[in-house]
Amino acid sequence: MSNRSANPRASSRFVRLFAALSVGALAVAASALFDAVSAPAQTLQERFDGTQSKLDHAESREGVLTTQISGYSDQISTLEGQVAVLRNREAAVAERLAAKQAELDRTQVQLQVLRQQLDRAISMLEERLVQIYKSGEPDVLTVLLNSNGFDDLAVREEYLQRLEDQDNEIVGNVRDLRNQMQEIVDRVKTARDEIAQQKQQLESTRAALESRASALADARGQRQTLLSRVRSQKDNLEGDLSEISKKIQEQLGSGLPAGPIRHGSGIFIWPVNGTISSLFGWRWGRMHEGLDIAAPGGTPIRAAASGNIVLAAYTGGYGNYTCIDHGGGLSTCYGHQSGFARTGGSVAQGTVIGYVGSTGHSTGDHLHFEVRVNGTAVDPLGYL
Repeated sequence: MSNRSANPRASSRFVRLFAALSVGALAVAASALFDAVSAPAQTLQERFDGTQSKLDHAESREGVLTTQISGYSDQISTLEGQVAVLRNREAAVAERLAAKQAELDRTQVQLQVLRQQLDRAISMLEERLVQIYKSGEPDVLTVLLNSNGFDDLAVREEYLQRLEDQDNEIVGNVRDLRNQMQEIVDRVKTARDEIAQQKQQLESTRAALESRASALADARGQRQTLLSRVRSQKDNLEGDLSEISKKIQEQLGSGLPAGPIRHGSGIFIWPVNGTISSLFGWRWGRMHEGLDIAAPGGTPIRAAASGNIVLAAYTGGYGNYTCIDHGGGLSTCYGHQSGFARTGGSVAQGTVIGYVGSTGHSTGDHLHFEVRVNGTAVDPLGYL
């Protein structure tokens, strides 16, 4: 309530002063009085609007950065999972490579034995060739012509066949040993090379994924640093808004009367005297959890019932927001205030706790009034 309303003598002198003035002088005086009060308030309002715009921008950036950080975290988690899978595959491939290497080592021993056998076979073949060369063994025709009868011929033929079989066996043994050695070496070498190639590919893929994860982690760290700055800026802006709203209230808030206390049929008094501009319920596709009461900016707001102030701070789209706990799970909240009259402690029913404004997400001066039962919003008209 203003000082003029509280002081009848001052009001009487004020009326006599204006009655004594001419119409022109009255207009000039009224204009001067309006300019003296409204000019600094308008400047503060411009500062308030500018700060509110910056705060909205900071909140938008905060949302974008939070989403980006969450996206980076998800990508990093995915990459880390892929890296873990690749590490398991690397371990399996390394185990297979080690097994092939062990097989190759065992094969080396086998090859050594085969090589010794081959060397002996080659030596036998060389000795046989030398014997053939030195002895000048006759051909089949010579043996047949020099044989003494059929029995001697049969013996000579069998002897020649045995020599031929022995020579063929030596040559075949040498060939088989050589082919066997080459097949074993080629098979083991091919398997080892394939496994080594798989291992190299896995290592390359893992390194690329780890590099990508590291880059994402760096980007996330930069975003987190920027987010901390934005949140710090947001805190500062909210503090500035609170301070500006206090100054605005000092100039304008106390100039409007609270008006008579308005009782209804419920347990609460009306927090302000005004016109209902929006009811509780669905609105524009979403739930409107309060009752909007239109009133001039700066109109004092009364506590609907006695209780304890549990919140008085700038709160997102609610702007300057006050919540009072009335006990028994019942509470009331007051949004979009231009400034606070009380920020804590117990209040009696009818105590002025703040002033009507348009802070937060608001299209004009009004009070957003909520009633909550155990935290759930209910229709305030059932309590007014």
